Amino acid sequence: MLARFLTATCAAAAALFASHAFAAAPRPVVVELFTSQGCSSCPPADRFLSELSDTRADVLPLAFHVTYWNQLGWKDPFSFDDADARQAQYAQRFRGFEYTPQMVIDGKAEVVGSNRAAAGMAIDHAKSLDVTAATVSATRAGGGVSVSIGPGTGRARVLLVGYDARHVTPIGRGENAGHTLTESNVVRGFAPIGEWSGTALTLHAGAVAGEHLAVLLEAADGAIVGAARVADAAEAPAQ
Repeated sequence: MLARFLTATCAAAAALFASHAFAAAPRPVVVELFTSQGCSSCPPADRFLSELSDTRADVLPLAFHVTYWNQLGWKDPFSFDDADARQAQYAQRFRGFEYTPQMVIDGKAEVVGSNRAAAGMAIDHAKSLDVTAATVSATRAGGGVSVSIGPGTGRARVLLVGYDARHVTPIGRGENAGHTLTESNVVRGFAPIGEWSGTALTLHAGAVAGEHLAVLLEAADGAIVGAARVADAAEAPAQ
């Protein structure tokens, strides 16, 4: 009798552990840093973003390298026009002008990217709000991406972001001349791939440039209301 009780107890405990193990993790807080290799005040913010990447699985850091520093002696090889366009959208909601290093947290708050205390408070506040319109999961296979979005309320643009884990760049000219910069989660590709309107949705899209991919749900007011890192096919759980 006791053996049967212990067996049943162990089985129940194992089932409970398995349910927690395979439960969807809380979505990461999305931290976007607008930066440039030509900006002398940006390296401290870049280092902070690298620390977030290395130590915080609950944060999805993304470094958008803007182009408007390129004419001042050093062309940032990771800068691209879509980074400028994205920051310009945020400028309309926040300060009204673009600057570096600017850090935007979940699309709702902005701080100077090197201000660790302010950024940390904004990240903690976003975590406490836990604004998630729908669960998001995505898998990368071959040259494409499969995205699954659960049911929920509201509407959102579905954005696919590609980023490289880390780059080390010796800077030859400009404000950072003579320094070697280490930068993490450098965005290389960015594209809208669909619209979510509250019902469950599956999307298939071609992968954008970047070693790694993430999916964001962006509400009409710019708030990030869903996010997930894209798993490689080998990492996806068996169905």
